[in-house]
Amino acid sequence: MSEVFVRVALDHPLPTLFDYRCDTAERVAPGMLVSVPFGKRHVVGLVCEVTTHSDVPAERLRAVNHVCTACPPVSAEWLALTAFAADYYQRGLGEVALPALPQALRDASRWSRLFAPEERYSLTAQGRVALPETLPARASALRKLARALTEAEFLIAADARALHPKAIATLDAWLAEGWVALEVVEAAEVLATPASPDTPAPTLPTLTDEQASAVEAIRDANGFAPFLLHGVTGSGKTEVYLRALAEILAAKPDAQALVLVPEINLTPQFESAFRARFAALEGTSIVTLHSGLAEGERARNWFAAHTGRARIVLGTRLAVLASLPKLAIIVVDEEHDPAYKQQEGLRYSARDLAIYRAKQLGLPVVLGSATPSLESWWQADQGRYKRLTLSRRAVAEAVLPTVKLIDLEEERRRGRASVEGLSGPLIAALKARLERGEQSLVFLNRRGYAPQLACDACGWVAGCPRCSAYVVLHKPERALRCHHCGWEARIPRSCPECGNVDIAPMGRGTQRVEETLASAVPGARVLRIDADSTRRKGSAQALFSDVHAGEVDILVGTQMIAKGHDFQRVSLVGVLNADTALFSHDFRASERLFAQLMQVSGRAGRGGLPGEVLVQTRYPRHALYHALGRHDYVGFANSTLAERRDAHLPPFVYQALLRAEGRTLEAALAFLQQAAAALTEIPAAERVTVYDAVPLTIVKVMHVHRAQLLIESASRAALQATLRAWQPKLRGLKGVLRWNLEVDPLDI
Repeated sequence: MSEVFVRVALDHPLPTLFDYRCDTAERVAPGMLVSVPFGKRHVVGLVCEVTTHSDVPAERLRAVNHVCTACPPVSAEWLALTAFAADYYQRGLGEVALPALPQALRDASRWSRLFAPEERYSLTAQGRVALPETLPARASALRKLARALTEAEFLIAADARALHPKAIATLDAWLAEGWVALEVVEAAEVLATPASPDTPAPTLPTLTDEQASAVEAIRDANGFAPFLLHGVTGSGKTEVYLRALAEILAAKPDAQALVLVPEINLTPQFESAFRARFAALEGTSIVTLHSGLAEGERARNWFAAHTGRARIVLGTRLAVLASLPKLAIIVVDEEHDPAYKQQEGLRYSARDLAIYRAKQLGLPVVLGSATPSLESWWQADQGRYKRLTLSRRAVAEAVLPTVKLIDLEEERRRGRASVEGLSGPLIAALKARLERGEQSLVFLNRRGYAPQLACDACGWVAGCPRCSAYVVLHKPERALRCHHCGWEARIPRSCPECGNVDIAPMGRGTQRVEETLASAVPGARVLRIDADSTRRKGSAQALFSDVHAGEVDILVGTQMIAKGHDFQRVSLVGVLNADTALFSHDFRASERLFAQLMQVSGRAGRGGLPGEVLVQTRYPRHALYHALGRHDYVGFANSTLAERRDAHLPPFVYQALLRAEGRTLEAALAFLQQAAAALTEIPAAERVTVYDAVPLTIVKVMHVHRAQLLIESASRAALQATLRAWQPKLRGLKGVLRWNLEVDPLDI
């Protein structure tokens, strides 16, 4: 057996490939996973090259431990995609390629189990009737097992064990009763139940002329074709996605589609819509990919996509790097959402990588939003993207809601009473909707009970001992919690500075608004949905199901409820505390606020009921609110782009941000000053503007001080050339705990 050498990418900060000996020449190929020794550890790497020689001396080369032959190699196109991401975002290839794989694949000890045939159980018709009648009322674990079988259509043995300690014995007993069926399937087939041709075709809604034109344009696209689908809220963008995918998948029997959504809590409703629509299309299996899945489930879904068994992959930003060998179309829903930008590790934009991937493979990519990002809008203005417009709601009787501003200063001058931040007109409108049996939504983008706990006597405000930030009061848990590092403490009985017992909350969060509404609108069923109320897996889906079922009168929440949800009974939206974003130091704050308000406003009046939006503000004459009242995204976008052009801000310049973390602020700033000095030695940096190093807004987190250095250029090529030459110099600098370089930053 001849010996060859392999060049392997490892999840390591060094931007290099590592050479190893391999005695299995006929089995190893680029794109395969291997287990290799690295230092004192054994790690999983990705083979990028196979060669017959190595520049490393033979005595220094170590041998590959094991080659994962059960998993087909990733394609050359996928390797090229990760290589582009590594180059553009200034990271090592292994830092991109390895984290893009499921965690279970990066553990060589799990390979044999991961790719072995699996047993899966499914309920029979007899079981669907008999099981609910047979299980004891208090058998919660057994009921959970039965519910999992009902909801997922089938249950993998490994997942069953996680639900019940004696799951397999229980399932075998049900098998003997004829309540469940058992089959053994190969690893590539362990995914959601494939569609059956016996399933009747769903009744399709009639498309509007604008929808039909959009579907036709996407269907007839030839090669790389970026589309910006700009549709008002409720205009039927999802229906356009469904029709376009159906036509492409029907025309190409082995084609795959990638659909990206910004948040995990949006995947259940999208998955439900896609399963209902494609149930009758034979061979169309659908899987989801997001960080909320169990490791085994995510690995199986990824493997199904990698082998082509899954034809539709629905996921959050991490799914943009999924291996899809037959990819034919990409959809990015709510493309403006900041959640598409990864903020840790590889700081990539899933939307931008989706566009590059579509260009690389020569296929259509659809960016959908009611409030497109200004970067995408500008690309459409330049003719690089084709703009598709849906200017009215898909349901004929559903019209855009009326937007009214409640002037809080005027309310105060007239002596009109408010209740804990809720104005009289808003409370009256909530009561009127309750009397009519309609639902209302109250939006406040701040979770917790109150942003601060303070003492009026001495001015003390509860702060985090580890961060330069105030802690948030969480009343139901009777705790103070830092939203930056997670530090928690019990609520003190008195002020620790002066002993005053009359310490009180300052400001309002969703918990406090929920409590206020319960007393201000008697008889209303109030439900809060935010990051605190949806911590448990599946809890968000259950809460949204209650809203859709009409079991909630007033829904209170953060941005989790502002986008993507089709609430048919909501006729009123109230917006609290929006003014804080009007005067932010972040130049993107107004864009984000307008998008949030447009999105949350769009939750009203979708089911044919007249919709109304009430925005409480102290600045009713602000241009942003006037554009909101007209639902005038185009006017807002054009005026904001003009301001950005005059101020030389993105998308008219390209930026990169160097952040440093040190034990002291002085150390972090000194590192950044050295880094700025190193730029003078780089020729390409002559076309780059370097700003002064400054502390971050939240300077200290977990006792670590943070600062940043911004550089920008009107030339993307000049900026990239500068960053490539800068990286080796940065690695030679000392004095900080860590540093990271972010390309195209969203938070500055």
